[in-house]
Amino acid sequence: MDESNTRFWHQDRIIENPELRVFGITTAMHRHALRVVVAAAWLACPPLLAAQAPGGYPSKPIRFLVGFAPGGTTDILARGLAHKLSETMGQSVLVENRAGANTAIATELAARAAPDGHTILLNAQGHATNASLMKLAFDPVRDFAFISLVAEAQNLIVVHPSFPPKTVRELIAFSRKHPGQINYASSGTGTTVHLSAELFQIMTGIKWVHIPYKGGAPALTEMLAGQTSLMFGSMLTVIQHARAGKLRAIAVTGATRSTGSPDIPTVAESGVPGYNVTAWYGVSAPAKTPPAIIDRLNSEIVRALKSPDLRERLVSQGVDPVGSTPGQYTAFVQNEIPKWAKVIAAAKIKGE
Repeated sequence: MDESNTRFWHQDRIIENPELRVFGITTAMHRHALRVVVAAAWLACPPLLAAQAPGGYPSKPIRFLVGFAPGGTTDILARGLAHKLSETMGQSVLVENRAGANTAIATELAARAAPDGHTILLNAQGHATNASLMKLAFDPVRDFAFISLVAEAQNLIVVHPSFPPKTVRELIAFSRKHPGQINYASSGTGTTVHLSAELFQIMTGIKWVHIPYKGGAPALTEMLAGQTSLMFGSMLTVIQHARAGKLRAIAVTGATRSTGSPDIPTVAESGVPGYNVTAWYGVSAPAKTPPAIIDRLNSEIVRALKSPDLRERLVSQGVDPVGSTPGQYTAFVQNEIPKWAKVIAAAKIKGE
């Protein structure tokens, strides 16, 4: 495992659990440097031109698979991209939600689809974690052509208004007084929403009860109804409810405050030094998709992420658009799989 790409804990954090010492280096500077390089390339080059793809591609509507229920972060991102791609590619891009198994159902459908560019998949953390949680009918690297890393986002700790804690320190103190009695919701076992909460428990020595759902939207619905007490929800999914007072925001999970919500403190500055978790999202296609089609999709996705309306919408919701080359995204996924395997083993997480 390449420790230089580990993004969990700050280098100054001393980890007492020997299984977790591997997460001692952050890559905030590395990710920032990558974004600077990408941004410089955008500014230095003329607008991207559509690559010449074989057979007049696309020749029919493009199926965009999403592994979670409608309304969650992956679904919102996919629909924003689909709208832009439909405008520029001359064919409709249709989002299809296939929820379940921490995205494995949708991912298998994508792996088995014809490699002609008319089926693409929105990847999330589950693409890197599922191999450590369940037996898969596909290979998460060999069976895919990776197109672009699309975005990174922080999670936001939110609690139901009836739940007493108002800060991270109060949350820790209350949890220690009520061990094993507090339920927290997630968008599924092995998702970043789940792993954010598991890491928090490991670092603070507390214990909650995990209630997994088939996506961020159903988890949020139950949270709003008071069926669960807290959630490490995606910013894009939960921030509007926090601003409306339907949920109480406690802290963001990244190393720095969110540009879109600078009034919300980080977990690290609120009592858990070194805590740092971010989510990621990307787009892939079935393996053996022609390189010219991958290049065309990459150029269109990068162009969509540069569009002011989509970019501003994502940033205002705490999501950072990225855009990368196919090679960069492939290397990124290859590194994520062994890294998350270490986390899952250390936290003793089992697949559903």
